[in-house]
Amino acid sequence: MKYTKATNYALHTVMYMIEHGKSEKLSVHTLAKHFDVSDTYLSKILTQLVKAGIIDSASGANGGYSFSKKVEEISFMDIINAVEGNFALFRCEFGESKCSIHKVMLEAEKLMESYLQNKKIYEIANEENFEADDE
Repeated sequence: MKYTKATNYALHTVMYMIEHGKSEKLSVHTLAKHFDVSDTYLSKILTQLVKAGIIDSASGANGGYSFSKKVEEISFMDIINAVEGNFALFRCEFGESKCSIHKVMLEAEKLMESYLQNKKIYEIANEENFEADDE
C-alpha cells in the first residue's frame, strides 16, 4: 500500500501549520517555499483540505490558510481522506461477499483506519517540539 505524494505534503503541511502558525494565517507561498514545491501544486492540496473542512482559506492582503477546526481534533485519517478519498484499499476480483481473503484484508484495513482516526496529528507535533526542547 502506498499513499500519494500529495498525502505526504498534506500531512506535513498541517503539521507545519500547527507548529508555526496555529493562530495566524499562512500564505500558500510561505508553505510552498518551506517544502520547496510550487505554489500551484500545494494550492491544489490545500484546496482539498479546505473542502474537507480542516482548514479555511481567505484571500486578499491579509489572506492565507488557517484552521477551521480545533487542531486537537484533526486526525491522520481526516487528512488522508481529504486527499485520497474514502475507498477500500483492497478489492477482490472474485466475489467479495464469499472471499475469505477479502475478509482478512478488510479487517486489516479497518484496524489501520481506526488507528489513524484515533491518532491526532497535534500529538505528533507536540512530541517533536518536546524532543527538540530536550536537545
